[in-house]
Amino acid sequence: MAIVSPKGDGPRVTAATIGRVVDMGLADPFNMGGAMAPAAVDTIEAHLRDMQIDASYYDLIVTGDLGRIGRQVSLDLLRQHGIDIDEERYQDCGLLIYRDGQPVLSGASGAACSAVVVYGHLIKRMRRGELKRILAVATGALLSPLSFQQNETIPCIAHAVAIEYGGEA
Repeated sequence: MAIVSPKGDGPRVTAATIGRVVDMGLADPFNMGGAMAPAAVDTIEAHLRDMQIDASYYDLIVTGDLGRIGRQVSLDLLRQHGIDIDEERYQDCGLLIYRDGQPVLSGASGAACSAVVVYGHLIKRMRRGELKRILAVATGALLSPLSFQQNETIPCIAHAVAIEYGGEA
């Protein structure tokens, strides 16, 4: 089964927002969610502004992978920036990839987690009619063992893809 195809009636990519590098001066590689959260928020804010919509347009906005701490930082930053978002409509792939109650500390899982959750779990939910519009915001950090050893800060980036299925939500 193809995720993206020129034919068919499955979920389709309707918009994309390329993020920009955001460096808030954090240098702790054990707080990657906190480091990447500002980049995710910057991209979400740019996407909503460029598309002239608000967060409620989407059934779900999902980041990945910020984990528990990064998700909370993102929620706080979104509110500080005047973006009203329902906590149930904003989730993180780094948390969704695990079962409720599973002892994973802060959550998150690395580079593949956004793809696994979006192209597996969330696309299936769209096909079942549970979700019609999602905004998937993949996050990343420009970090290496050498930059860590040199105590450099962690520049981060996030890109967003809107995926829609069916008619109006």
